[in-house]
Amino acid sequence: MFGAQQIIALIGLLNNTLDPKYEVALIYINLQCPSFLSSSSETPETTKHNTTTMATEIILYDLACTKGVCFSPYVWKVRMMLNLKRIPYKTIFLEFPDIEWTLKPLVPPPTGGSTRYTVPAVQHIPSNTYIMDSAQIAPFLEATYPDPPIQQTSELGRTIEEQFGSVVGGPLGAMMIPREMNILSPCAQEYFRQSREAYLGHKLEDLLKDSEEEERGWRAVSGQMTALSELMRTNRDFGPFVLGSKPSLTDFFIAGSMQTARVVDEGVFLRVAAYDGFKRVYEACSPYMERND
Repeated sequence: MFGAQQIIALIGLLNNTLDPKYEVALIYINLQCPSFLSSSSETPETTKHNTTTMATEIILYDLACTKGVCFSPYVWKVRMMLNLKRIPYKTIFLEFPDIEWTLKPLVPPPTGGSTRYTVPAVQHIPSNTYIMDSAQIAPFLEATYPDPPIQQTSELGRTIEEQFGSVVGGPLGAMMIPREMNILSPCAQEYFRQSREAYLGHKLEDLLKDSEEEERGWRAVSGQMTALSELMRTNRDFGPFVLGSKPSLTDFFIAGSMQTARVVDEGVFLRVAAYDGFKRVYEACSPYMERND
């Protein structure tokens, strides 16, 4: 009997190091031909993260880093939905330079004036549907897997996300972009540097500040961070989440952004987590971040 390892050998891959397009093919073979692939005692549909055997329903395309974990806030929104709803899924990590050529043959073209292929993207295996962008993926998952429900939008959530982008995005973004290079592979570093420097119009190193300058930056937004933290605590009498007892996509946006900071630079994460509203949301979402690969 041929098994997964034999298929890899036939494809001509060495040491089980999979190019993304071959990994997609191998996953498809595993899913479609479980009786043919009988060299392993564990069926191909089984994932190590499920306590029971469940057929993989979603393939999640994520951004690769040298730590082998999720670190994109946009992917985290989708991943936390999958984890909370207990939807069995398989992750394929893509390096920055591999995203477009991997996704272009699979997903519909970008919309809204954008020409960029990005992660997250998903394949819904039962319907063979491909979707890109968390804003499109989230409502699809909610409609397809309504239990338990996750509120997609709210007036309070929109206000928080807008303020988060302007208040936290400034100092956090400037600190995170150059530090992100430290967790990328060499080929991804080259792509990241070229694309970001072309957009910024200067070297990534120009964003790096000494400790005193960074401290002044944090102090400058301290009042706004405190106000935003209190806004997150609006419904604290009803639960730890933005809307009270149940998580929403806004909570996943906040927690995912903080987890991204934690993977890239623990110090930046700790500065944000020092504010109680941020900390409460992050800790409440922690169970949905246990699976990070």
